[in-house]
Amino acid sequence: MKRRERLTQQERHAQILALVRREGTVRIATLADLFAVTTETARRDLDDLAEVGALNRTYGGGASHSLTAEPDVGERGRAYAAERARIGAAAAALVEAGDALMIDCGSTTTLFAHALAARGLALTVVTNCLLVARALGSSQQCRLMLCPGEYVMHEGGVYGADTLEFIRRFRANKAVIGASGVTTDGVMDADSAGCAVKRAMIERAERTLLLADASKYDVAQFERVCALSDIDDLVSDARPKKGLAAALKRARTRVVVARES
Repeated sequence: MKRRERLTQQERHAQILALVRREGTVRIATLADLFAVTTETARRDLDDLAEVGALNRTYGGGASHSLTAEPDVGERGRAYAAERARIGAAAAALVEAGDALMIDCGSTTTLFAHALAARGLALTVVTNCLLVARALGSSQQCRLMLCPGEYVMHEGGVYGADTLEFIRRFRANKAVIGASGVTTDGVMDADSAGCAVKRAMIERAERTLLLADASKYDVAQFERVCALSDIDDLVSDARPKKGLAAALKRARTRVVVARES
């Protein structure tokens, strides 16, 4: 990989993940030389990525993580908090009064729910996420329908056959989902139960919004949720590059970039 200078932290993280996926492991000294940064900066980058479960920290470097393991929603919520808050606000601006929404579990979808509640729109919302329900429960204009199902504490939501059956009883104007990765092969996630909920919401909605910060670009996970063509709007904090950008264009997926205020 050619050395690049003056990369942002998020750009370095994306390149580190790409390198780890290709090579399996990476060394701190290699990253310091590659990005022309200090070893302390390279070490902090690896620590940050390990904290959110993107890789496993090893002595002197990092290694690829399990495709089926993911940190809990609280840990994920601490990563790229400012970027994801902007994404949530930008996505909330796409919602219209009177919309029927389906919102799945996730740290970014929870931030979206907080931004949406602040708008005070008349809405009907179906969700499997307790954190989303709590956020929107503060809005007197919102009719809130919480799915039944088996509660999974580390996700803060409910899953299973009862959840899917409930979702399929309704139609929605928009489904709002998150994901662990976005690749040219499609939208990816680590948990099969979560993937099933996302697919059910997509099937029952006229339009689907995917909320994903740029650290999710080109990150492969255990299971594919759907093709890129099933996503109408990707709301992120930065535009994807090269291959992924071309794949999204072919899929006719609109990329909405949440700008800093």
